[in-house]
Amino acid sequence: MPPAPVLVVMSELQKSIMVRLSRARSRPARVVERSKMLILALEGLSDAEIGRRLDMNAQRPRRWRRRWRALRPQLDEAETAGVAERQLEDLIVDGLADRGRSGTPPTFSAEQVAQLIALACEPPRDSQRPTTHWTPTELAQEAVKRGIVESISPRHLDRLLKRGGSATTQEPLLDDVQGQAG
Repeated sequence: MPPAPVLVVMSELQKSIMVRLSRARSRPARVVERSKMLILALEGLSDAEIGRRLDMNAQRPRRWRRRWRALRPQLDEAETAGVAERQLEDLIVDGLADRGRSGTPPTFSAEQVAQLIALACEPPRDSQRPTTHWTPTELAQEAVKRGIVESISPRHLDRLLKRGGSATTQEPLLDDVQGQAG
């Protein structure tokens, strides 16, 4: 048997803002969806029923019930202090935002990545390399030699170049550079 759901409580003003957010077309989809979850929870629906209605796992409404409970004192305090409705809406939207995720910070700065890409665009012979095309190993050695980075593995350098320096793009860069060099 699932645990008893966390009770969702809202002031009338908070509820009207949440209803407006749940119908918004200019807000991020995650804010709209989370607003819908919390309104359904306010109406007394179970997490399982909310999950069925919104086509999601019941764990998500359960999580957002807990987060709303944690956010509510801040909202009540702001409302009592007489903040404008727009400011209260901003607080709610901030509360419905994703939390920061753990992870390792980037190893190289954007400037270093740009320098690595620029290096890959140079012909190897400009660096007194006896080849017509860069290999990841030679690029890594040259980057360390020039002081662009303290160290970098050829594989990591290859991944950076294939992604254009970004973790989100999949456009190959090294193949284009190798095709143009020489």
